[in-house]
Parts: sequence; structure tokens; C-alpha cells
Amino acid sequence: MSAAATQAPIRVNTRRVPRFPLAVPADVTVLRSGIPHSIPGRSVTIGTRGLGVVLAGEVHPGDSVGIEFRLPDSGGRLRLKAIVRYQALLHCGLEFQNLTAEQETLIEHWTRKKFANTTKTPAPQQPPAITTTAPRVESPIQKTPIQKTPTPTSRRTLWPILATALLLIGGLGWWHWHTAWSELESQLPSSQPRPQQPPPTVPAEVMQTLLTHKVEPIYPEAARQAKIQGVVVLDAVVAADGSVIEVHPVSGPDQLTPAAVDAVKWWRFQPYRINGQPIEVQTRLAVDFRRD
Repeated sequence: MSAAATQAPIRVNTRRVPRFPLAVPADVTVLRSGIPHSIPGRSVTIGTRGLGVVLAGEVHPGDSVGIEFRLPDSGGRLRLKAIVRYQALLHCGLEFQNLTAEQETLIEHWTRKKFANTTKTPAPQQPPAITTTAPRVESPIQKTPIQKTPTPTSRRTLWPILATALLLIGGLGWWHWHTAWSELESQLPSSQPRPQQPPPTVPAEVMQTLLTHKVEPIYPEAARQAKIQGVVVLDAVVAADGSVIEVHPVSGPDQLTPAAVDAVKWWRFQPYRINGQPIEVQTRLAVDFRRD
């Protein structure tokens, strides 16, 4: 056998339309024994009539398949029908079948745009402009400003003056602050509490004659069931307007005291007057609890 006969056959590219790179996920569905079988893959190239893919499964030339993929910058996914035209290892060539007008227009527009981008020649770069700068001619005679540096004697004389000025400014500021603070304190009320005399005590008999509104206490049910009864004595402070502002228990059953305090807080009296002026007074009140 001659050496020419043993050479591998030369594959001739018979594509009549250009192919462009396209690396997107592509799913191929093929019917096997009447059951759809999905094979995942990835596209390699695309043209107006077909698609080159790499699949994770095996197909055969002549198989009718469904292909689903997405064109970049084109919207939704494409679902097309195709026929396997060649298969080598995991590489397959698919020819589109029965494209709709919309699908054909979309693929053609995308490939035409891709073709225009690949064939566009870059604009020639302009060489950088060469600029020449005339050398700066220095004047042979330059005037140098004469800086006068303070002598040690002038420095020693300046420091005492600055220190004296700072002391005067600081003292004047402290005097203004102290004066303003003293005026402010003189306008504030004294923080010491003023001695307050307790209100005068008025006998209970007198306050009973001034009583205008009396609220009967609510008998606690627990005390009623326990047959607890008696008199609760309370010390009360009556304001100048006749309202009860303070109540303190003095004696009586503990089970009845809270009810008595709550009732007395709602009592009202005519203002107690001295020399015609209503004043605040303290008195003693009694609340009687009797079981019916």
C-alpha cells in the first residue's frame, strides 16, 4: 500500500454561509423509542442556517431534534427544530428546519450585526504630535530678594511684650465671664427650699358641715365574705378649692383601708376661709363600713 493511500481523508469545508462564535447553554431534545430525551450542551458557532454544539450525550446524523438556546441581547429563548447533519465525538452540526419568519429574521439580524462587528477595520492611529519647546533663556542677572532675619536681640525683646498682651487679654476675658455669671446667678431663684408651714388643722365636725359631695366606698367582696367591718380613720389635706389632695390612713382594718382612701379622694368641700380668703387645711375623716 502506498503512502498516499494511507493518508487521512481531507475534510473540505462546504459551508456556504459564515458561522460566528456563540457560547451559550443549549438544550437538545431527541426522540428515542418514542420518548423525548433531553441532552444538555453548549453552543459553539451559529449561522443563519444552523448551529454547532457540544453535547453531553450522543446523537446520530439524520436525527430530528429540538434545540433551545438564547441569543445574547435578543430577548427571549429560541425553540427551533433541526436535523443532525454531522457528528464527531461530542461535536454536532445542526441544520435549522421550518423556521418561522420571526425566528429567521431574528437570527439573520443577529448574524448580520456580528458580521459587521468582525469586519470593521479599526481607524488608523495618528502618530503622536511632536512638540518642540524653545529652551528658556535665563537672564544672566537675576535679582534675589533680600530676606531680613530677626536678630536674637529683637526676639528677646518681642517675647515679653507678647506674654504681657496674652495675660491682659486672658484677664479681661475672665473678668467679663465672671461678671456675666454673677448677674445670671442673681436672676435665678434661690435653690434653697423655703421653709413651709403645715396647713392649719380643722376639726372633723367643722369640715363635715362644709362637705358638699360625698362618695360612698365600695365594700370589698372579700372583706364582706370574711364578715370584716369597722371604721377607717384617715388624715386628709383639703386644698383651697375644696378638693382632697392628700390622704393617709391612721387606723382601721387593713382589708377596708384601700376602699376608704379611694372614696375620700373624690370628696369635695366648701373652701375653708380665714379673713375671707380660702386656704389649705388638714383634717381627720372617718369612713364606716357596716354589713347589711
